Amino acid sequence: MSQLPTRPRAGYRLMHVHAHPDDESSKGAASTAKYVAEGVDVHVVTCTGGERGSILNPKMDRPEIAANITEIRRQEMERARDILGVRQDWLGFVDSGWPEGDPKPPLPEGCFALVPVEEAAEPLVRLIREFRPHVVTTYDERGGYPHPDHIMCHQVSVHAFEAAGDPERYPDAGEPWQPQKLYYHHGWSWAKTNALHEAMLAHGLESPYTERLANWTREPEWDARVTTRVPCGEYFGVRDQALLAHATQIDPDSFWFAIPRELQQEVWPTEDYELVVSHVPSQLPEDDLFAGILDPS
Repeated sequence: MSQLPTRPRAGYRLMHVHAHPDDESSKGAASTAKYVAEGVDVHVVTCTGGERGSILNPKMDRPEIAANITEIRRQEMERARDILGVRQDWLGFVDSGWPEGDPKPPLPEGCFALVPVEEAAEPLVRLIREFRPHVVTTYDERGGYPHPDHIMCHQVSVHAFEAAGDPERYPDAGEPWQPQKLYYHHGWSWAKTNALHEAMLAHGLESPYTERLANWTREPEWDARVTTRVPCGEYFGVRDQALLAHATQIDPDSFWFAIPRELQQEVWPTEDYELVVSHVPSQLPEDDLFAGILDPS
């Protein structure tokens, strides 16, 4: 990365907890790259291997790819990890898949979403106590979108955040450590989607969001939950490289890349979060996940 860090952050530690490989690149990757460039130690935790994920890139939808999807998705994660400059660990749970049908079928036996939260949180508590992050991010209670693994990731992350600092909980999982702040990542709000849509039309370009916005039921109170907008537009290129590393999941001709990067940087140059828990003084709104954390010891 050619960008120079603006505020050296040696000693600060940030943990992102995600459900599947590729989530770290589609949710918060530019702010991740920004913090890495500033010297922050960033740790991505991936709850499942994405074994039941569909192949979403038509160019990769081949029998030999499907037959080896577990290993291929691990390799994709390794490439994305290296592009973002993060460390990464797997919790080791099995992808629950996306249930289809009406009514939806039962989830597969042994999958992540069916593991008791208390049990599923133990390896995350262990990683939190080993890495000792100051800040943890994860999904909101809806999972960002209602995939059972995303909802479970939210539940496990909140549970582990609360438990990691308590010496009476998980006593065999390492020395207690209490992260200072917990955030939910907020991705595609109506406000952001509409702003990009209007900018495309103003430039005489076709918007990929026309149909989506026409069917969108606005929830202003949901958008208002955003407390923290991290400026990171100059790292959108790193984000895109990390996304493309997940070749089975990201079609380079898809909506992910339909908006010119320069337009994104002009219209919405931030990634957005909701501060949920803070053990340090916090003045909202913020532009920094580490706001209020003065001593990174």
